Amino acid sequence: MMFQFALAAYAAAAGFVAAGFIGSLYQLLTDQPPKFSVEADTILKGISCAFICVFAGPFIIMRQAIRGRMIENRPLGWLAASAAIAAGWSLCSGIIVIEFALAVNDTIA
Repeated sequence: MMFQFALAAYAAAAGFVAAGFIGSLYQLLTDQPPKFSVEADTILKGISCAFICVFAGPFIIMRQAIRGRMIENRPLGWLAASAAIAAGWSLCSGIIVIEFALAVNDTIA
C-alpha cells in the first residue's frame, strides 16, 4: 500500500513539474502567462493551445488560486480545493509523462 502511495506521489510531482516547465516556457516565449483559452486561428496554433491547456493546467490553476488568495482574499478552503484539483490533474498528466519517458528510454537503450 505504501509503495502505491509513493508511486502516486512521484507521478503527481512529475506531472506538476512538467506543468510548471511548460507554463514557464510558454510565458518565456510569449511574455504573457498561460491561461485556459484556445485560440484556433490555425490548426497548429489550436493544437498547441490545447496542449498547453492540458499539460500546464495544474500550473495555471495553482497560479490563479494563489493570486486569488493573496489579491482578492478568497477563503482558504477555495485554495485547498484548487490544490486538490491540481494534484489530481498532476497525477494524471504525470502518469503520461512517466510513460513517455519510459518509452523514450526503451527506444534509446
